Amino acid sequence: MAVNTYTSTQKFLHWALFALVLLLYALTYGDAFYSRGDPAVAFFWRLHISFGLLLAAFVAWRVVLRGMRGAPGLPAEMSAPEQAAAKIGHFILYALLIAIPVLGILLTWFRGDALSFFGLFTIPAPFAPDRTTARTIRELHSLCANGILIMAGIHALAALYHHFIRRDGVLTRMLPAGREG
Repeated sequence: MAVNTYTSTQKFLHWALFALVLLLYALTYGDAFYSRGDPAVAFFWRLHISFGLLLAAFVAWRVVLRGMRGAPGLPAEMSAPEQAAAKIGHFILYALLIAIPVLGILLTWFRGDALSFFGLFTIPAPFAPDRTTARTIRELHSLCANGILIMAGIHALAALYHHFIRRDGVLTRMLPAGREG
């Protein structure tokens, strides 16, 4: 279904996911300022898990909305390779946004920890801890986290290119209302 702009909810989710990805990445380095065993380290990881679960919920919401509403069509001036690159880039972003929280949940459980959402509810690990599996999942989770930063950077550069060089309105479709100029 081709539409001309994103809904305010889609825009909110886009920017909320952007902020959450940056926050989650920053939280992974929060423990670098404290020695091993310091309670602050556990605090940063509990925050990381809680915000990661929030990210998972927002990603699910965004995927459902995208399925129901679709996305604005690409400008007719874009060449076929540019359109293909845009579609592939969005596919990769969505794949990473889904993979990262799934891997994070599995990592938490394979480490033997329960998932806690800001202390409001807890989901215990459904299986026994497995350090080898946890290590592999942690590496995949980190790889995907680095990948999303790279892809988000490319995505942002492409949006800025469209806004300042092509002047085709691609970026303005995702800006909050009243920020189109």
